[in-house]
Amino acid sequence: MEVSAGVGESTGLASGLTFELSIPFPSSSFAWIALGSLAPDPEPRKGGISKELTVTDDILHVKWRADEARILRVSISSFLEHLSLVVETMDLFGAPAV
Repeated sequence: MEVSAGVGESTGLASGLTFELSIPFPSSSFAWIALGSLAPDPEPRKGGISKELTVTDDILHVKWRADEARILRVSISSFLEHLSLVVETMDLFGAPAV
């Protein structure tokens, strides 16, 4: 699996930190399953960070915006742990039934 990421600045929050991650899946079905599994997890802290998940074809896109690097790091780390579990589960159960 090939993953791409980018870091940048945004004017929306105090220090304007952003991080974007694109995760390709074998099919759009897998990408949508990952979105459904990961989207319900709200950020534990209200304010200071936001996370947006979208799917384009077979790619899951995630974009974070934060006002502190520490909060951004914790959110990304937690997301990657959950993503790892979702991918392991997909590997165990295989392709979704049509």
